[in-house]
This record gives sequence, C-alpha cells and structure tokens, in this order.
Amino acid sequence: MTKRISAAALLAAAGCAWAAPAAAWGPIGHRITAQIAEDNVSGRTMAHVRAILGTEDLAEGATWPDEQRSNPAPFWQKEASPWHYVTVPAGADPADFPHPPEGDGITALRTYTAVLRDPAAGQEEKARALRFVVHIVGDLHQPLHAGAGSDRGGNDVKVLWFDAPQNLHWVWDEGLIERQQLSYSEYAARLERRMTPQQVIAWWNTDPATWIAESVALRDRIYPQPGQVRGQGTQEDPFVLSWQYSYDWTPPEEERLQQAGIRIAAYLDWVFAGL
Repeated sequence: MTKRISAAALLAAAGCAWAAPAAAWGPIGHRITAQIAEDNVSGRTMAHVRAILGTEDLAEGATWPDEQRSNPAPFWQKEASPWHYVTVPAGADPADFPHPPEGDGITALRTYTAVLRDPAAGQEEKARALRFVVHIVGDLHQPLHAGAGSDRGGNDVKVLWFDAPQNLHWVWDEGLIERQQLSYSEYAARLERRMTPQQVIAWWNTDPATWIAESVALRDRIYPQPGQVRGQGTQEDPFVLSWQYSYDWTPPEEERLQQAGIRIAAYLDWVFAGL
C-alpha cells in the first residue's frame, strides 16, 4: 500500500528549500517571450539586434541578467539586484509610483534604453543594455514582479506545489510553465499559433505603465484564499496547490507570456526607430 506523505513530513524533509530565492520568469519563460519578440520585430530592428549581439539571439540574451546573478562582482550582487521588479503598493498609480534610491525595473529600463540610443556607446555596453531591456520588459509582465511590497512578491507565501515545497513566486516564474513539459521553442510556437492578428494589434504597446497596471490587476487575484484551498500560506501550514490552481491560472499566465513577447517586439521597434 502506498502511504501518503503528510505536508508536515514534506516540510521537515525539505529543510531549507523555502529559502531558495525566486528571481524572475524562469529560463523557459524568458526564452519564450524573447522568441515571440524575435518573430515579431521588424527586419530593420532585427538588423540592429544582430549588429549588437552578433550570433547571439534574443532568447539567449534574455536569460543573461539572471545567469549573472551568481557573479560575485559588486555590480551583480548589489547594484543590479533590484532591477528585475517594481514595487507598486495597493492603490498606487502604476504610471506614477515612487522608485527607490537603488533603482528598480523602470529606472533600469530607462537607463538601458538611453544606452541603446546613444551613438557613443560601445558594442559591449549596448549588448548589456539590449539583454537587460529584453529581460526587464519580460519581468514586468510577471504579475508578482509588480509586488505590493508586503511579501517579497509572493516569495513569503509558502505552498506545496504538487507536493513539492515552493513559494507562490516560483509557481508563477517556473511551476506553471514547467507543467507543460515543452521546450521554450515548442511553447513559443504554440503560443504564437494561438495569437490572432487582432490581439497582436491590441497588445502592441510600448508604455510600461500599461504593462504594470495589467500585472497589478492580475497580482491581486492570483493569491490562494484560505478556505478555498488547504493551508494558510505559512511555512508551518503552506497552501496546497496542484491541478486546480494549474487549470485556473495557466491560461492567464500564457497570455502574459504572449503579451510580453509582443511588447518586447514593440518596444525594440520603438527604441531603434530613427537610428
């Protein structure tokens, strides 16, 4: 007879698993959005991309800012760390909220956009800027990267995801995506097949305030509610999430991936216009 392992036993066995930080869309998510973008930018924009990145495509460049977070250099450990998200408290205006002195996703996006448009910037400097722009636009479409400032973007909300100890942020970064068991290219192709021309036109938007407002609206709906699911979201009593949560929230997450890809394309076309 198979014995069901209790939540408490899983927590004890997991030990420090809760402490693993979640950073952004996982590698698959970022590559999906970048592939969609590469398939939708203009030929002129793609020429600028190739001039900057050479043989590196956008899907490869999109994950670079996360990969460098293990780099011990102070730039990566301190300065660049806050650039993957924004903090938008409940009731704040997504178009006009305070940015911390250390910066955030919006301030970094402005900085690197200026680098891409600067004729005096060198190729290496522009390559860093382009990778960050693609990455940040993707991040701002993950609803928990527009956190309210109360729970570290869902990192403090503990869950058992199909019996594995995780947190809500990780579920949105990677868990929902990994459930599909698709490569990034397969997933991007599937999502592109499902997009209508009308959706691409409607989503073609270069305003970060719009992206953030959408993320905040979704953020406020995706938290499990005590009484509707088992658990309280604490380390001692995590929310128990599996098939129903995946069924309910995979379609909205896939739409955010689609929108992020189209917005990266729109933003890059805008950045390189006239250059």
